[in-house]
Amino acid sequence: MIKRLSILAILSVLLFPCYAFSSEMINGAGATFPYPLYSAWASNYYKATNIKVNYQSIGSGGGIRQITERTVHFGASDMALMPDEIEKSKLLQFPAVIGGVVPVVNLPNIASGSLVLDGITLCEIFLGEINKWDDPKLKALNPNINLPSKPITVIYRSDGSGTTAIFTHYLSSACKKWSEKVGYGTSVKWRTGLGGKGNEGVANYVKRTPYSIGYVEFAYAKQNNLSVTKLKNKAGQIVKPEIDTFAEAALTASLEPKNHFYAWLTDATGKKAWPITGATYILLAREKNDINKSVIKFFDWAFNNGDETAKKLDYVPLPKNLKEKVRTYWKTYIK
Repeated sequence: MIKRLSILAILSVLLFPCYAFSSEMINGAGATFPYPLYSAWASNYYKATNIKVNYQSIGSGGGIRQITERTVHFGASDMALMPDEIEKSKLLQFPAVIGGVVPVVNLPNIASGSLVLDGITLCEIFLGEINKWDDPKLKALNPNINLPSKPITVIYRSDGSGTTAIFTHYLSSACKKWSEKVGYGTSVKWRTGLGGKGNEGVANYVKRTPYSIGYVEFAYAKQNNLSVTKLKNKAGQIVKPEIDTFAEAALTASLEPKNHFYAWLTDATGKKAWPITGATYILLAREKNDINKSVIKFFDWAFNNGDETAKKLDYVPLPKNLKEKVRTYWKTYIK
């Protein structure tokens, strides 16, 4: 009987060799911002290596919590942790990709990309101070659009969210009133509106709520055919959300290994910079050396093979020199 079982075990490996290699799985959780891209990278990585990467889109707050508690192999956050937080929690942090957060609206009979907002009007809408679409401040920015005399429904993220951190950091930079009354972070005390869970939840709410406004990562806006707005940036230029304007915002950021790549890309000074741009980060437990080797193999593979996928999904791949800084960082901490 034992001999027969041994023969069956040998045959199972010979007949189904993929099973011998597919047991390795990398588990990550966190930001919804990069979820479409990480899912695509994971699928392609599995085809290339037979190694599974399981990424759960639970929000940046959840990703930070789970890696801090060591319940996942990597966490993901759209809000970079400050260097002292990284040291205190014995973590590592590096950027993986760059993208944009965009205001999205449901305005019947108004074409996507035609509405113009700026930091002050966006701030006052989310404070509940501008509460109708035909407010004089909105009409002044949009003299050629027949704005409806309808109440504005604000949609925000109800979960801990790096998308929220990027969005509220921009509002804090562009609007003193927001900085004083609300501030920024993965969760804030909203003054008005309805909460949706994840980029998916906000996208769905906006899609089915006429005269609403929310904010999502750009890929979700495109995938859900949501109407986006233009924004007047710090240079006074009216820009639309696209890869080129995200990339220009990233050019001014100082992403350095010595600070665990801590930086904000919001309200950038570039002439064509999209003002609500952010990097999304990977967090590792510093002591998990063997696990970290597996995680960085995946991201190194993505850096080498995933740029076209990123572009197709409307993300900005890291510039070559930044990828090399990240690789140097890995070599410093992961032996």
